[in-house]
Amino acid sequence: MSTIAAGRAATQTIIGEPEVVEDASRAEHSVAWAQLKGAAMAIRELQAADGSVPDAAHHEAAAELVHGILSGIRALAPAFPHDADYLAACVADFERWAAGGFGVPDFLDSLTAFQPQRHRADGIRHLVVFPMYTQNGSRDRLVEALIVEGIWPSFVAALEAGAYGNAMFVSLRLIDFTPGYDTNSAVLFPETVAMRAVPAFTWGAIFQDREAARYRRVTRAAAEITKLELPERAAAMLDDQALTERAFVMWDIIHDRTHMRGDLPFDPFMIKQRMPFFLYSLEELRCDLTAFRESVSIERTLSARVEAGEGLTDDERDMLAHAPLVQYAVIFDRIFRFALTGSRVRNYDGLGGQLLFAWLHQRGVLHWTDTRLAFDWEGVPDAVVALGDAIEDLYWRSIDRPKTAHWLAAYELVSGIVTPHPASVWAQGLPRDVLSGPPRGFTDAVLDDEFPLSMFFEALQRKMKAVIDSTVGIRGTDDMGRNDAR
Repeated sequence: MSTIAAGRAATQTIIGEPEVVEDASRAEHSVAWAQLKGAAMAIRELQAADGSVPDAAHHEAAAELVHGILSGIRALAPAFPHDADYLAACVADFERWAAGGFGVPDFLDSLTAFQPQRHRADGIRHLVVFPMYTQNGSRDRLVEALIVEGIWPSFVAALEAGAYGNAMFVSLRLIDFTPGYDTNSAVLFPETVAMRAVPAFTWGAIFQDREAARYRRVTRAAAEITKLELPERAAAMLDDQALTERAFVMWDIIHDRTHMRGDLPFDPFMIKQRMPFFLYSLEELRCDLTAFRESVSIERTLSARVEAGEGLTDDERDMLAHAPLVQYAVIFDRIFRFALTGSRVRNYDGLGGQLLFAWLHQRGVLHWTDTRLAFDWEGVPDAVVALGDAIEDLYWRSIDRPKTAHWLAAYELVSGIVTPHPASVWAQGLPRDVLSGPPRGFTDAVLDDEFPLSMFFEALQRKMKAVIDSTVGIRGTDDMGRNDAR
């Protein structure tokens, strides 16, 4: 079916105005949501990559579809009173887009009005509608519609109110969504929205249910393939979606704040900086290893109090229960999923997984012997923390280094753990004309797959590919993380 035919077919389902919805817990089953989602999916077929509807012949169909979207938003709005200002601004932005002839959409006003970080509560829901791209999904700014639910357990709120303050962090669960999220995307970031100017961002959201569901499916398969005997608490995560979600929230709230903290020789998020991809590997790994280190500290501190006969609050007992789960999640997600997900073109998350595996193997706390994977769990925490310390030391020393000297020092650290490609110019030593030239020459000399997979990972990838591919679009459920029926 052509795009125009698909758009007009969808408009035929928009008959009258749907009934008002007042219960957010059932919103995804309402006629209003079905209409909104259907119209959003249809108008996507008419949009160009920049979000506009460039063909004037499609504008009549697009106007009918916008009417369907707005009817759905208005009917659903009473179920989301905490988002009233945002939903009103969203309606106005859609109306202005249609009235202006469907050019490049501008949803700055509604984005500014959407403030989910002000309503962090377990189970609270949001209706989210924007023209946007989806990270690890599509770079096209198409209309997306989502119903999401907050994940904010009491112990995480206590962590955030204490030593791990992170006022911008939002943790969510996917309830229903348009095709942009039927992908690997597990984040909702404001910078992805189509808008005329970039405001000061006040929030960033991660879909912990998707992260947890992917982790459970991939880790279960990898453990079976590698004959890994999981510790009891690690095994429990594979049978409990909610438990794993809470561990991932604890991991990510610490990870997220770490980007802005520490001895940083550069812009914390490295936004719009062109640099060798292994620099991004180290930064993301640094943040994960900080979450690991802090969870070790929390576990040891609270365990010592218990051994001393001190009582713990309910929140502290939950922190103690989840801290070791964060440690297992960091190790297994990094090693099993990150290392093998995506292409081998500048895959910085993949390299981070390779780094962690190789570091633990070379320090004798991870073993691949007789085709069986095993860990010396007593020694793992200190070994992981030591890798974090090595990256922190690199950062501290690089405050006094020129940019390219920092890059060279970072490469020395990485290549001392993971073997570079035999054809690597970096490994052989960059020629003098590159060393004396602008930073671009350094970056251009990096191979797309500068650090290829080891033989262990090559063999594991062949057995894991179908499992990893099956996690695209996954939602969190209690039946082993399988996709919900759509």
